[in-house]
Amino acid sequence: MYLLWLRVAAILYAAASVAVFPAVLHGLTRWRRSCVHLAGMAFFFHFVSCVEMLVQAHRWMPVGVREVESLLGFAVAGVFFLVWSFYDAISLGIFALPITFFVIFVPSLGPDRYTFPSAGVRIGWLVAHIAALLAAYVALCFSLLASVLYLVQERRLKSKRRPGEKLWRLPLGWQPPLDWLPPLDTLERIAHATLEFGFPCMTVGLVIGSVLAQETALGAAYFRDPKVIASFVLWIVYVILLFVRRRAGLRGRRAAYLAGAVFLVMLAVLAANVFSQVHRYGPR
Repeated sequence: MYLLWLRVAAILYAAASVAVFPAVLHGLTRWRRSCVHLAGMAFFFHFVSCVEMLVQAHRWMPVGVREVESLLGFAVAGVFFLVWSFYDAISLGIFALPITFFVIFVPSLGPDRYTFPSAGVRIGWLVAHIAALLAAYVALCFSLLASVLYLVQERRLKSKRRPGEKLWRLPLGWQPPLDWLPPLDTLERIAHATLEFGFPCMTVGLVIGSVLAQETALGAAYFRDPKVIASFVLWIVYVILLFVRRRAGLRGRRAAYLAGAVFLVMLAVLAANVFSQVHRYGPR
């Protein structure tokens, strides 16, 4: 029965993780209330699941990776609620709630290794996993491109040149025309919108990847793969980027530099594919 409560908690944590982003990044009161209520119910069912799991096993210490993961997620959520009750720091929820969901998601699948009902279903999940992550990477690349164009347009406008005058010269006398560049505000909105589009794609891709990992013989060892670790690090950096841009009002040049730093992290994730012994884009 504890598995049922854990699955209910995982669903509620997922809903709270979705609600916390508009609550924190956009300051929407309605989403804030929804986030608090959903996370509170998730924490309650999680507590019931943990207690029933240990009582059913006739012990008070976790045994096995999945029991430890469940209690670890409970501890993360508990610390978040403790800090929130004292300091009203719901902003920490954009880190604590998704992390709690990721930690307990695998234990909620069951004590045994998860298997797909058919090979076709597994292939469908695999295609969705790859498509979601590729969409996230493409969105991040477009965000970086918009940020680079922002820097070029800003330099062009600050140079106080006439509309038809060129910004710099290249060899052979060719001069790149830059009048086609969109306004700074448009480039800024494109950079931010592509980031917000790519984040849920990356989240969905990681969740599906966690499900796919359970069918392999590697089990928990799958998450020691450098590529998987780097992907979760990129997800955390992605959250930090969104949070800093919205809460700190980071715009313009600084936002462009920060997007460039995240792009470098993404390149590190792709480079980790070379060292991965679990799965690669290309043949082994």
